[in-house]
Amino acid sequence: MPTYLGQNQYGKAENRVVRITRDGAVHHIKDLNVSVSLSGDMDEVHLSGSNANVLPTDTTKNTVYAFAKEHGIESAEQFGIHLARHFVTSQEPIKSARIRIEEYGWERIETPGEGEHSFVRRGQETRVAQITYDGSSWEVVSGLKDLTVMNSTNSEFWGYVKDEYTTLPEAYDRILATEVSSRWRFNWSDDAQETPDWEESYAQVKQQLLLAFAETYSLSLQQTLYQMGSRIIEHRDEIDEIRFSLPNKHHFLVDLKPFGLKNDNEVYFAADRPYGLIEATVLRDGCEARIPVDLTNL
Repeated sequence: MPTYLGQNQYGKAENRVVRITRDGAVHHIKDLNVSVSLSGDMDEVHLSGSNANVLPTDTTKNTVYAFAKEHGIESAEQFGIHLARHFVTSQEPIKSARIRIEEYGWERIETPGEGEHSFVRRGQETRVAQITYDGSSWEVVSGLKDLTVMNSTNSEFWGYVKDEYTTLPEAYDRILATEVSSRWRFNWSDDAQETPDWEESYAQVKQQLLLAFAETYSLSLQQTLYQMGSRIIEHRDEIDEIRFSLPNKHHFLVDLKPFGLKNDNEVYFAADRPYGLIEATVLRDGCEARIPVDLTNL
């Protein structure tokens, strides 16, 4: 036979599950999009069509909903750990499970009456997590995407290479804006280790990320990226690696001279494309990079 079967996996993608926890009149929401991917002794389903080792993807979907009831959703990471452990330990042919989760945030609408059960969808980032388990070790990668941030000053860009095609003027006071996509890898990998506080960790990583962005006097978006990553690793002992993908959301000064007006860094054109794209990984000293370079594959 001139071909052979390489890596393969299967599962149920984008299972939308909303879990309401009712604490009397006070309600809490966890809103997830869960994708399950399983791999192991699955050659025959490809080679001969035998489904003898195949757990139906419909079953994996049902498991997501059942676990939301049985275990609740303490955090995206913990929920993914419950699912991955279940699939690997309950089905002998399954050797590895990968759970990818997006979490959508909701904020409580405060009302003068009794009860706290009204919410508005939070318009900031989407939280993400990927949990991988092979029966003995774990890899947890958390992150966020679509977090748009801006500094209206304290940013410059000058001293760069110039050739016959360069038209960009040097900037000594510019807007710096980006839409943060980031993934960070935990050094927790074994059940014998103390499990991180996933919710607290996420909140603190986001806080340090935002503080670094706000407090860095930026000479380039690359410099800001490195400061963000370094600050997170310095403040969060549970994290060994963090990768960023940062599009430069360009804001160009509008030429108002044709109208007899002076534009003193007041009126800008916000360009959505083309845009600069800055990507890099920041690592704890002595650690190796394991987060994929292309975050679209994570």
